[in-house]
Amino acid sequence: MTDRITAGLLRLYEDQGHRIVFWYDAARDLRDAFDAVDLAGVTKVEIANNEFGLKYRMLRQEPKTRFLVYKEAPEPPMVENWLLDVQLASAVFRADQVAIWVAELGIPVKFEAAVRDHVDFYRSAKRLARVAEMERERPSQTEQDVRRKMLAVCAEAEGDLDTVIECLLGELAEDRDDALRLIERVGLTGFLWKEVGARYGYTATEPDFQDFAITLFASAWGRAMGEAAALNAEAAIMFRRWSASRRWGEAFEKLSGAYQDLLKIRDDLQARDFRSLMPHDHFEEVDRRIIISIVEGLAKQSLSAGDVLKWVRERRQSHWYQTYKDVYQAIGYATEFQQALAEADLTMTSVSDGVKRYAASWFRLDQLYRKFIYHMQKSGQAGLLSALYEAVENRYTTNFVLKLNDAWQDHVTKLTDWTVPGYPRQMDFYQDQAAEFRRKDQKVVVIISDALRYEVAEEALREIRKLNRFDADLKPMISSLPSYTQLGMAALLPHRQAAFRDDSDQVLLDGESTVGAAAREKVLSAGRAGDRAKVVSAKDFMNLGTAEGKELFRDNDILYLYHNQIDATGDKLVSEEFVPAAAETAIEDLVKLVRKLTSANFSNILITADHGFLWQRRALDESSFALAEPDGDITCRNRRFVIGRGLGTNGGMKKFTAAQLGLTGEQDVLIPNSINRLRVKGSGSRFVHGGASLQEIVLPILRVGKQRKEDVGQVSVQIVPPGRAQITTGQIQVTLYQMEPVTEKQQPRQVSAAIFAGDGSVISDEVELVFDFTSDNPREREMPRSFLLTRAADANNNQTVFLKLRSRIGKTSHFEDHAVQPLLMKRGINTDFDF
Repeated sequence: MTDRITAGLLRLYEDQGHRIVFWYDAARDLRDAFDAVDLAGVTKVEIANNEFGLKYRMLRQEPKTRFLVYKEAPEPPMVENWLLDVQLASAVFRADQVAIWVAELGIPVKFEAAVRDHVDFYRSAKRLARVAEMERERPSQTEQDVRRKMLAVCAEAEGDLDTVIECLLGELAEDRDDALRLIERVGLTGFLWKEVGARYGYTATEPDFQDFAITLFASAWGRAMGEAAALNAEAAIMFRRWSASRRWGEAFEKLSGAYQDLLKIRDDLQARDFRSLMPHDHFEEVDRRIIISIVEGLAKQSLSAGDVLKWVRERRQSHWYQTYKDVYQAIGYATEFQQALAEADLTMTSVSDGVKRYAASWFRLDQLYRKFIYHMQKSGQAGLLSALYEAVENRYTTNFVLKLNDAWQDHVTKLTDWTVPGYPRQMDFYQDQAAEFRRKDQKVVVIISDALRYEVAEEALREIRKLNRFDADLKPMISSLPSYTQLGMAALLPHRQAAFRDDSDQVLLDGESTVGAAAREKVLSAGRAGDRAKVVSAKDFMNLGTAEGKELFRDNDILYLYHNQIDATGDKLVSEEFVPAAAETAIEDLVKLVRKLTSANFSNILITADHGFLWQRRALDESSFALAEPDGDITCRNRRFVIGRGLGTNGGMKKFTAAQLGLTGEQDVLIPNSINRLRVKGSGSRFVHGGASLQEIVLPILRVGKQRKEDVGQVSVQIVPPGRAQITTGQIQVTLYQMEPVTEKQQPRQVSAAIFAGDGSVISDEVELVFDFTSDNPREREMPRSFLLTRAADANNNQTVFLKLRSRIGKTSHFEDHAVQPLLMKRGINTDFDF
């Protein structure tokens, strides 16, 4: 008790600067407490029919001394109080429980009613301490300020009414009402609804928080649609900020899901043009309506590719984007595929021209199709995308792969020997590529990724180039025929002659087997006298520690790493459907391998493949199989090739001798024309290789190097203000412009955007925005954005405020300004209607 009294008195003397403090002991039970008080520099005196003497002493004799004036009686009526003038110019210490709380809070005594009316609130030491802490941070100016802090403590909020509502909405989403019951118990319910009414315009005969929440959603939606709203613009701003908050994302989603049915949003959307919904994300049903409309339009080819890609970009800012991310990405890739196919000229003048054009642009169609299927499968929304899938699948298989390779076959048919002038052969890979480093006495790593098709390698190239201080380039190479694993893997090793074994599809190099790590190390070591060679699986290499990796570099000149993700998935009937996912994993693996190799001191890295592949999601129909069965002494038969002696066919296949393929021996090889398959019992037909299609024989040579200087940055964003850079209404529309396209070396930028007053306080809604536009067209790198002003903005009229784009510093909670645009607040009469 004495400690609390001492602390309360010290606040009056030290914090509030009073020289004289009066203490009336109305209950006559604090004499001992008064006697026990011992404050340095404070003289204790007592009123006992000596008012005039005390007054003379305090004002005349000791005008600088601090006095504690005690009376063991109630405070006298004003007309009977002979020290009233002194008292009014000083402070009165009240020592009942409420008075002690007031003193502990450090609030002016005139706000005592805010404590006395809510005694149950202050019976909790924890709540009392929190209000006191808030008072020290921001002293109350009115009784209502004190009550607002009490509301915040009840809701465990930060202080502002918006944050109180956010916390109460969070509890509502969890089917709890702990804070509301506490507010009721401490007598703050009436105050809460008075505040809500004044701030947001909510009026109800019997206010109820769930009713308020439903009204909040309905008003935000109506206002977004340009229709009447029960709540005001301040409520719309609070809703926008709350719904965009990471902290309250789960609560928003739960309430939004419940209320979209209650408000019959699905029915509402049927009458609206989906284009008008693009800026809005109040309900998940909005995204579904947009997706369904776009899918239907794309399937019917009634929407322009430019519009669809623009809409997909805009929806990246939607709250529900993560839920439908793969659906939107599938739509984007499908749109790009259809656009690229419409612009593609699939003719060629020679095999060299065909390879040139495939490596320059046609590969992109395979890539876009694969990415579309991958995201469709990953989304789990195949039904939602079914119409679009049918359109893309038909165009890919018939209008691209078949048409392209039929044209290609016309030139392959004319070939005598398997060679494409102007392009390196897989058979010469070691001599032309890997040995180049050894001739300079430099160490080299070759990563052979089984079935790493050219288009997959091109995506890996872009991912590797995103790494800081890494660079890479990609060139095409022509696969050996047949384009299958045993021959492809052997062809990448040093040799003078290559041949099929007489009894199988195994390949001998200079008469030696190439099966297994030991055999391949032997062949590699013979490539150049004195070379130390090592063959390791990519998986085993990734499991090595840092020291072991550096030992591998120290002890070897040539390292061959074998990676198998795509072929391991596609070559099995039960898993061939998941080739797109395997390609994604393969790219991730290659990036990790490159990083680990460079950390182990390897700097010369080559990535290539044994063969490519043909793949489609839909099962093949009969027309995709070769019409005639081969005859002769067959050694090996595959979906895409036959090896044997004396082979013949009635048509539909191209025949090569071993010599024509650059091999020794007497075998013949049959390759089905175009993309046709042979019937092989029990094997898959959607993922195949071994033939001469462009997808199978155009292989990557991906060279990776490490730079000395850092070379990765983020794109820059500018603010394009309206006309005279003024704010004249309750909202402002601006354009945010990404100055350069995202590339491997210029990465996306995420910013937080809001309008700030001169004192640094936020006076608008605040949003998180991602700038990741890749287009070279400047107009396609613009992002229109509107900002709603809060009521606090009114205090800044005729002043300069600032629209800021801020970037987070690392993973901290701190930000730095990326772009700042001054704006003059020039608003007339403030009403809710200018929103």
